[in-house]
Amino acid sequence: MAVARNRKGIIRAILAGGIVLGVGAAVTLAAWNASEFATGTFQAGTFTIEGATDGASYSAHPAAPGATLAFSTGVSNLSPSDTTYAAYWVRLGAGTTSNATVTVQSGGTTGTVTNLTYTMIQLATTGTCNASATGTTLVSGGTSVGTVPASVTFPLSAGSPNTQAGTAVQVCIIVTAGANLQQGQSGAATWQFAAQSN
Repeated sequence: MAVARNRKGIIRAILAGGIVLGVGAAVTLAAWNASEFATGTFQAGTFTIEGATDGASYSAHPAAPGATLAFSTGVSNLSPSDTTYAAYWVRLGAGTTSNATVTVQSGGTTGTVTNLTYTMIQLATTGTCNASATGTTLVSGGTSVGTVPASVTFPLSAGSPNTQAGTAVQVCIIVTAGANLQQGQSGAATWQFAAQSN
């Protein structure tokens, strides 16, 4: 009888010890849990193009009619074979974070612009837009006003640092009246300078 009681006591002691060991093992495993976190923050850059008819007063010009080009004397009283000139400057605005490629496109016409042709030259250096203008020919002479050939492009660079405006590109638009210009005809053409970030 005493032996049976002793055995029951030993079994109870072992079981109690096992429970304690089991609890201790659970606490030990929980102490090994850990986590690591990583966060990415994303912010888009900015991109603006602006133009000027005088090379100084830059601003954004919305869809047609856009900025009014300051053609040279005679634009309001053309005769066959007359030529008139207008300069336009474009640049990337301050805060722009990417360089760009500008594509010249037709922005449409109003009125009558038949028998008028033009050429467009990107001046090598800022200068006077006149008969002596030299640089890269963007649109060849003899192109009908109101049209632009495919793939007329030029690059623009963002400012450095980009808190400043980029370097401006000056283009010279040279319009010539043809032999069949009609008396009293009147019209307007718009050129679009569409910039795409690189």
